[in-house]
Amino acid sequence: MSAPSLRCPDCGATYADRWRCECGRPLDYAERPLPDGPAPDPGAFDTRDGLWSFDEFLPEAPAVSLGEGATPLVDAPDWDAQFKLEYVFPTGSFKDRGATTTLSRAAALGVDTVVEDSSGNAGAAIATYAARAGIDAEIYVPASVKDSKLRAIRRAGATPVKTAGPRQATTDACVEAVESGAGWYASHAWNPAFYAGTATFAYETALQRDWDAPDAVVLPLGHGTLFLGAYRGFRALLDAGWIDSMPRLLGAQAAGYAPVVEALHGAEAAAGANGVADGIQIPEPTRGDRIREAIAATDGDAVALDESAVESELAALHARGFYTEPTCAIAPAALRAYRERGVLDGDEDVVVPLTGSGLKT
Repeated sequence: MSAPSLRCPDCGATYADRWRCECGRPLDYAERPLPDGPAPDPGAFDTRDGLWSFDEFLPEAPAVSLGEGATPLVDAPDWDAQFKLEYVFPTGSFKDRGATTTLSRAAALGVDTVVEDSSGNAGAAIATYAARAGIDAEIYVPASVKDSKLRAIRRAGATPVKTAGPRQATTDACVEAVESGAGWYASHAWNPAFYAGTATFAYETALQRDWDAPDAVVLPLGHGTLFLGAYRGFRALLDAGWIDSMPRLLGAQAAGYAPVVEALHGAEAAAGANGVADGIQIPEPTRGDRIREAIAATDGDAVALDESAVESELAALHARGFYTEPTCAIAPAALRAYRERGVLDGDEDVVVPLTGSGLKT
């Protein structure tokens, strides 16, 4: 079994495998697979293989899977939107989309040990899929990681490594370990296989809407793994001729941890505090420039929300039967903010992913 090669979109260097380019930039796949024919009949599309049903778009083969994907897309009348229930994945978050493709690549390469850094959900997903693959895993986590997520990592047989200090300290410690030979970096922020997996969010959404893209998608925005995955997925669908237009991509960041908002609208727009949405407290996204490019390309935007907005939205979600974790509530909270600010009007067709289960809290 072999894995497809990688290329640096900045300097053009190509590699059989590497966690980042020698120039320091993140890598992408050297070739992007696209189907040749027209979009199939949505009513006849076979989704029994979950997200791997979209194999014509996927650069990896399904070596490691738990049947993930095909998450429900449901009407949410109180929000005048559709919610895609990403919290029903095997480990309770959308990160399983990237974990299955990342560990499938690791298996194809014959990796013995993977190493990852995470505030919780990605670490639990990588640990679980590593267990499925029979690959050892070390997961670097902040000392403040939630007990529920730490238990998920341990029970999958992975070794959690707690680090003191801010979230960036966890990444720094993990990178140092990788550079010293601790294992293969299964990073949800750096590894292009992860984004190939999160792109399936777009494929599923389009299929469930009979190949009709929404006008806008509102997504949580930390490292941008789902945000960029959605952009790449909808772009691939458009290039393949399976949809007719690109949705606007609208990001939701935590106040005080909103570098994309700051870059777009200044420091005042990003200021504040939000300790509730801990899953997206990322001060320096690895692919920040790519996130801004995706926003510009789709006439999108990004907004920062404080913790009171998230807490209020979380209560509303729970009261309507959507049992999500706190970080998940920031996207529907942002939907309200975008409408109040006139970024979205009442007639626009909007999809919002609910990204993490309340059972994790």
